[in-house]
Amino acid sequence: MSAHQTSTHARTQPSRSTRRRPPGPRRLLLLRALLATAFCALGVRLFFLQVVDHAHYATLSVEQVKETLTTTALRGGIYDRDGQTLAISRPTSLVVADDFQIKQPATEAAAMSPLVHVPLATLTALLSRHSGYVVINNALDLTDGRRVSSHTFPGIVVQDSSVRTYPDGTLATSLIGGVNAAGAGTTGVEYEYQKLLAGQTGKTREFVSASGVNLPASHSTVIRPAKPGVGMELTIDSSLQYVAERDLAQQLQAEDGLTGLAVVMDVKTGQILADASLVNTKTSAGALGPIPAWGKSVGYAGIDQTINNLPFSQAYEPGSVFKVVTFSAALQAGLITPNTVFTVPNSVVVGGRYFHDAENHGLEHLTATEVLAQSSNIGTYEIGLRVGESGILAQVQRLGFGQTTAIDFPDETSGLLVNAANWYASDRVALPIGQVDAVPAIQVLDAYNAIANGGVFVEPKLVRAYVSPDGATKATAPSATRVVLSKSADATMVKMLEQVVLDGTGTEAIIPGYTVAGKTGTATIPFPGKDKLTNSYNATFVGFAPANNPILSMIVVIQRPLNDIYGGSVSAPVFQEIMSYALHHYGIPSNGAVQKPLTGVAAISSDVT
Repeated sequence: MSAHQTSTHARTQPSRSTRRRPPGPRRLLLLRALLATAFCALGVRLFFLQVVDHAHYATLSVEQVKETLTTTALRGGIYDRDGQTLAISRPTSLVVADDFQIKQPATEAAAMSPLVHVPLATLTALLSRHSGYVVINNALDLTDGRRVSSHTFPGIVVQDSSVRTYPDGTLATSLIGGVNAAGAGTTGVEYEYQKLLAGQTGKTREFVSASGVNLPASHSTVIRPAKPGVGMELTIDSSLQYVAERDLAQQLQAEDGLTGLAVVMDVKTGQILADASLVNTKTSAGALGPIPAWGKSVGYAGIDQTINNLPFSQAYEPGSVFKVVTFSAALQAGLITPNTVFTVPNSVVVGGRYFHDAENHGLEHLTATEVLAQSSNIGTYEIGLRVGESGILAQVQRLGFGQTTAIDFPDETSGLLVNAANWYASDRVALPIGQVDAVPAIQVLDAYNAIANGGVFVEPKLVRAYVSPDGATKATAPSATRVVLSKSADATMVKMLEQVVLDGTGTEAIIPGYTVAGKTGTATIPFPGKDKLTNSYNATFVGFAPANNPILSMIVVIQRPLNDIYGGSVSAPVFQEIMSYALHHYGIPSNGAVQKPLTGVAAISSDVT
């Protein structure tokens, strides 16, 4: 081997220091130590998670599926004055499904269908939706609800619920109102007394899925039980309410009127015994519409209950029935007697406006009683001149016009009144005869009821008593009263109103065996931008009986009748029918009076203003 070869060989041999050696014991020990440390740290962490911090993390996990839910109380019932049910909430079971949890919808539907009263095909489709929350039945009978719960169907939850029902169908719907899908009152008494009827909500703890359905095998915990609502006994008489709606509907349909209302009141207490409010959906409302209706006939084609209770919510120019303000003010001030004679022309021009009586006539000489009985506009104007502007305005307020009632019904209007600040010269005629001022029918009835009550105004009343969940009743306070007319002036006013029925425009309100007092009104309907609507009138009759000892008062208003227009021929017959029933229904004795129209009866058409 040459020196060169020796040198090359020497260079290619690896040195001892660079040879790869297997890991030594020290490195293995270090690796094992690191692994052991990591496992120890993991163990410590698991110990803290599972032992030390277990409660904290368990709470967090539970909170992800736990919800505190509000439970609604059973809504209080609404009853008539004799305890007959007008509205009631019936406890039911709400059945819902988390269809993500349902693996065999057809099989489960076959087992459930008879219990939940849902057809098999429909139920199968519902359980197959995969939406996470499906309502199967929201008004299931409680017994069937318990049966469903006892079977523990996968993904099915049964919850407490209720359904609001009205046993008498459409009866008094305009007054009672209704509830929405959530069970809260939206109109009428249901809305006005929502807080009282609804009761107090409760709280429950539930374990639910992300879709809001209870988890399988979970249980509800009642945190605070719901308290049922307080019910109420109204002053309404269901039998009289039915008759009022029936007779009003018949006339509304016969005269092709747009709306009709009728209210019957107890003279002494102010309790409202009937409150009917109807609309004819088969006649065009035109400029007066729309008139919202519930969409369910009361038994006569096209005649529905109105959503708004018109006696309280609709203001109208009352026409001649408003003349009671003028006459009562004059009697109270001693400015006239029933026999005071007035020279009455056919027409006058005041403040640039032309006013006339309903029927053309020459110069007449009429007593105050005849002016009222024949509903002379010009004669009433002459009486109003004696009272004066301030006297008329004061009497309007004294009789309750322009003021909402103590009932404070939802959407109740106070009306629109003329006052001294916006008084025009023509108002010297217009106001005394029932033009200019617009008032709701309930205020007109209140004024006449005060005259029937010996000159004592009594606030109308709708709630007779409150009914606690255990059935105990608590009577409401009597209605507030105030004196608005002296006894002597009032007695004279009653006698003059009797002559309207006996010898004037209200003869169709005569009830055999009873004396009746009242007033007719046929008022043109004003409209913005126009003096009045053509061939559009409000026909009114308001009165009380028996006139010698008044027990019941009543008003009937039919808006825009087309076949006949007069209060004496359109509304007075409805008054006669309903009041006749009411007098016999309450056993009010007849005084044996033979009521026949006297000779020289005024034309029914004489009351147009």
